[in-house]
Amino acid sequence: MLNYEDLRIYDMEVIATDKGASALSGQCSIKVLVEDMNDNHPEISIKSFQSPVKENIELETVIAVVSVSDKDSGDNGVVDLHIPDNMPFTLRESSDNYYELVVSEPLDREKAPEYDITFTVTDRGSPPLSDNETMTLELLDVNDNVPQFPQSFYTIRVMENNAPGALLSSLTAFDPDLHENQYLVYFILEKEIANTSMSMLFSINPENGNLYALKTFDYEIENEFLFHIEARDSGSPPLSSNVTVHIIIVDQNDNAPVIVSPWRAQGSVVEETIPRSTDKGSLVAKVIALDTDSVHNSRITYQFLQVTDATLFSLDQYNGEIRTMRMFSYRDPRHQRLVVVAKDNGEPALSATVTIKLSTLETAVNKAYSDMTEVPLEYDIFSDLNLYLVIGLGSVSFLLLITILVTIVLKCQTPKPSSAAPPCRNSVLSERNSTIADSTLVSNDAYWYSMFLAETRKGKMVVRQPVPKGSRYIVSSLPRGTGLTNTSDSAASTLQVPQYRSNNGVFRNNAVL
Repeated sequence: MLNYEDLRIYDMEVIATDKGASALSGQCSIKVLVEDMNDNHPEISIKSFQSPVKENIELETVIAVVSVSDKDSGDNGVVDLHIPDNMPFTLRESSDNYYELVVSEPLDREKAPEYDITFTVTDRGSPPLSDNETMTLELLDVNDNVPQFPQSFYTIRVMENNAPGALLSSLTAFDPDLHENQYLVYFILEKEIANTSMSMLFSINPENGNLYALKTFDYEIENEFLFHIEARDSGSPPLSSNVTVHIIIVDQNDNAPVIVSPWRAQGSVVEETIPRSTDKGSLVAKVIALDTDSVHNSRITYQFLQVTDATLFSLDQYNGEIRTMRMFSYRDPRHQRLVVVAKDNGEPALSATVTIKLSTLETAVNKAYSDMTEVPLEYDIFSDLNLYLVIGLGSVSFLLLITILVTIVLKCQTPKPSSAAPPCRNSVLSERNSTIADSTLVSNDAYWYSMFLAETRKGKMVVRQPVPKGSRYIVSSLPRGTGLTNTSDSAASTLQVPQYRSNNGVFRNNAVL
């Protein structure tokens, strides 16, 4: 077998000899040239190869030197070397049949921890022959990645009155590096709020990022916190990142409403006084309650828990105003008891109550008018004792009335100047420094009784009022058509004086039927 690669030219001498007695011969030279054929595969030789290399290796760094060869000649011995596409390496020819493998793009171990590089050499023969060899390049990790939190901002809601040491959330970061470069430690970045460090309120597990509350929170004192948590790896140099944490304290309905108006001592009853002549729709009292819980839990509604007469008062459920629904009548008790409950909107609802003792006060004119027109004689408000007192006072008043009438008659018979008009039946003369003007008497007498005479359905009512010493009185006549009585044809005489307060502070007005 001829092999071009072993011997390309053969030189031979060919001798021809006959068989005669004296042999004769002749010779010639033959030169055989062996032609090459593409019968040898190219060869690859890895002269040097660095593996592993750091992932942050610089560009244009040579990581391998490769030589190629082919024993064939001509085009059969011309070879080409190449590597797969889409790899961060290139081949650079350094000398004949020598190539360098260099880094052409940045390497990232987190994207590709290793590369299988296949060197392929192909000759230019026909048909072409090729050969290949594969080398594995490993990348060493470098601390080139900062820890990463899944979120950049955490909002954590914590119900108030939480138990100390309760787990709030787990804030775990991720580091794609390896070994110590991915070992993370968590910290709370110190921040003081009202001279209180965050590390005194919250705690974080340095290994896994679990966040705990160190105290019980009260929404009414502190309702939110804002701070940062840092995650730091253990590389050299260490890398870190932080995340913002917003703690929101969620309100519970743990505060009952507090009645601030009307003011009252602890456990006492509020006493209010209003005129008995109060019109319909008048404001009697206003209950104001406050709740320190949040907006939802602090919404207050008001309602009557107890009321003496439900037809007399109304309560606005939103602003707590108590108003009269009608005017007071003689049948209404003088003292009304109102119990108002203020209830919040929480779940369960909390409430507070206030008791208002409402007293009605009558003026002098209103009382006289009320006694005359509103209290019927048959109304069973008189006890036996009161009846005896009324009879006794009536007798005394009757005697006094007779005395005064006799005195008036005698005075009216006193001679008057001819030009003066006769005295009027509605005038009353005083024997002590009195003056008469328009049927009105102003007197400084030490003690007087005022009288009021009016017809009623059952008879006549006489009212007398003792007046304290040194008081000043206005005595006037009551003209017709006042509306006090319609059963008498003539106007009754009246002595109008203000009511006085006795030693025990009670307004007195004695009436005799």
